[in-house]
Amino acid sequence: MSPSPGTDGVARGYVIPIGGAEEKLSNPTILEKFIKLCGGSDSRIIVIPTASRLEDTGSRYVDLFHQLGAGEVVSIAIETRKDSKREDYLKELESADGVFITGGNQLRLSTILGGTPVAQAIRYLNAHGTHIAGTSAGAAIIPEHMIVGGGGGSTPTEDGVTLAPGLGLTNSFIIDQHFRQRDRLGRLLSALSYNPFVTGIGLDEDTAAFIDAEGIFEVVGSGAITVVDPGRLEYSSMGHVKSGDPVTLIGLQMHILAEGSRFDSRTRIAST
Repeated sequence: MSPSPGTDGVARGYVIPIGGAEEKLSNPTILEKFIKLCGGSDSRIIVIPTASRLEDTGSRYVDLFHQLGAGEVVSIAIETRKDSKREDYLKELESADGVFITGGNQLRLSTILGGTPVAQAIRYLNAHGTHIAGTSAGAAIIPEHMIVGGGGGSTPTEDGVTLAPGLGLTNSFIIDQHFRQRDRLGRLLSALSYNPFVTGIGLDEDTAAFIDAEGIFEVVGSGAITVVDPGRLEYSSMGHVKSGDPVTLIGLQMHILAEGSRFDSRTRIAST
């Protein structure tokens, strides 16, 4: 699924996957930058707490964004696929400067939002300048292919990851979150070994990739982003290993990027 086509002369909005557990009080750099991108005190931000089963998730982010200087903030409680078709929710989205998708369970997100008018609206909005951020599960669903499960550890295996369709806001990256904290290198490598077309990015907690319209991202936050670039992959054994066996991958390139570093998905060049 390619990103929704844009309009000539209108810049596509940023896509901002966050690795989860973003700092909210003492040094909320990521959230402050998101609010500034959206227009600061003039911004209109829609919170989508669908991934979470906690009733107060949406209201907590509404309060938080207000405290950090956002303008109008509205949470839309999408609990069922029927909710994803509600005209009042679609109306709320129409004038959004930013959309923030909270953490929780990414399969809950995809089974409720996938293919619905709300999902289509998010894709359209991003193509026409609205910035879309997601934390944890909200980050996982951003790309074309979404990681929904897999074991820990650093070694890729034949059955090391489970994938499902995402929102398709980018088809240049596949994203994993809570990366260093939950030891998820192996499952990101497993995902890349299926088809080494996209670049893998593993987001540490309190760390975000601010991906612009050209597919270039800047690292923001207190952790790092692990970039796994399969562009020069010479060999993968994924096509013939047995279930559960480790996978051989030869020729991968890896970068560890801290705050202020950048990566260009078109040239596959990392920089500081």
